[in-house]
Amino acid sequence: MIITIDGPAGTGKSSVSQEVARRLGYDFLDTGAMYRAIALAAIRQGVALDDADALGDLAERVQVDFDWTQNPPAVRLDGEVVAHLIRQEQVSSAASKVAVVARVRDAMVKLQQEVGRVRPNLVTEGRDQGTVVFPGAKLKVYLDATAEERARRRKLQLEAKGEQVDYEQLLQQIRERDARDSGRAVAPLKPAPGAVVIDTTTLTQQQVTEKIVELARERQ
Repeated sequence: MIITIDGPAGTGKSSVSQEVARRLGYDFLDTGAMYRAIALAAIRQGVALDDADALGDLAERVQVDFDWTQNPPAVRLDGEVVAHLIRQEQVSSAASKVAVVARVRDAMVKLQQEVGRVRPNLVTEGRDQGTVVFPGAKLKVYLDATAEERARRRKLQLEAKGEQVDYEQLLQQIRERDARDSGRAVAPLKPAPGAVVIDTTTLTQQQVTEKIVELARERQ
């Protein structure tokens, strides 16, 4: 059974998806980490983020996979575990620009679908999992929340790491990313047909997790 969990940044997709996978005994696939790995490669190799051809070449040349012995699985770039490097703000910003490139998305979608074939009990989170990557998934979920609440959560996350951040700047970044993700020509961010939409603005992570686990067990 494949469960897709899509939605914009800051809705709790990653944390909820990991916990749902743990509760069900499924594998967890963080597709955002794959685009971040490509973004990291672009930064390291000096590839311009507005050069679609060069980014496409890069995505088809490098190897992105996961170390499945770790929990959660750690993303690797050409064999190097880079999970600790891809959460930097520079990489986060670059990832949303890299992700609009059609050839990059094609390369990552093929890799994700291969994971689904090899690991058929899977919770996969991203922005196009239910619409493009696994349209036949038994359970599709779309998490949402207000931009203000998502900026607040992000601010708390960064401050917990000792970083000083400006709320208004974070809010602006989230709105810009939403516009890029929902307005792109390739795999725009939107709920998949038949997806269960959950507004997480006033819900705890545990409440969202419980709801998805309940939905999954109804479909097993």
